[in-house]
Amino acid sequence: MKFLLYAFFSGMFLFNAFPHLVQGICGISHMTPFGISSSPAVNVIWAWCNLLAGGLLLKLSAPDKWPPRSWAAFCLGGFIISLFLAIFWSNPDARLPWQ
Repeated sequence: MKFLLYAFFSGMFLFNAFPHLVQGICGISHMTPFGISSSPAVNVIWAWCNLLAGGLLLKLSAPDKWPPRSWAAFCLGGFIISLFLAIFWSNPDARLPWQ
């Protein structure tokens, strides 16, 4: 069971890294947990934090031995965070709870 959770959260972290990395590389400010309009450099750093966390969880989940349900958990984590972020960012007044 814990390997399914590792796979699920690995998908969430890895898919969350994409928008921050792309925005940062393109030189565009984007919201992070550190601010509403974080600099591109902060976005690249935040993306790499997500990549490292997702990669660690991926390694802990032993992907070389993944059964189909682990792949499903990984994809579900990626899908859920992607859908959540699509809905969240479509609101022009989007704010994280602490901002």
